[in-house]
Amino acid sequence: EVQLVESGGGLVQAGGSLRLSCVASGFALDDYAVGWFRQAPGKEREGVSCITTYDRSTYYLDSVKGRFTISSENAKNTVYLQMNILKTEDTASYYCAAALGHLPCAALLGGGYDYRGQGTQVTVSS
Repeated sequence: EVQLVESGGGLVQAGGSLRLSCVASGFALDDYAVGWFRQAPGKEREGVSCITTYDRSTYYLDSVKGRFTISSENAKNTVYLQMNILKTEDTASYYCAAALGHLPCAALLGGGYDYRGQGTQVTVSS
């Protein structure tokens, strides 16, 4: 069964850190674009970050640049999102998605992904 499973969300105070994990099963992530999206109640979905596991190119939403870092560990079939200096406006449900076929991050972040996870909640308190 093909799955993406996120973990690592939780409640943290502003200024704190969390690391989200996205573990793939049923397929290998070493030839994909993998991205993180977030959606807060009443707001549109945002593409937060993306990495292409085949050449390690990355993308970040302007509001998270310098605070978030995406990385992949192909041997563990996992993509991470390290989130530092969290702000209350980062509060959202975060999910990962994967697009096969050497698609660039722009395509994935435009909604062109093949698989997505169920999401993990990140809540940042003031």
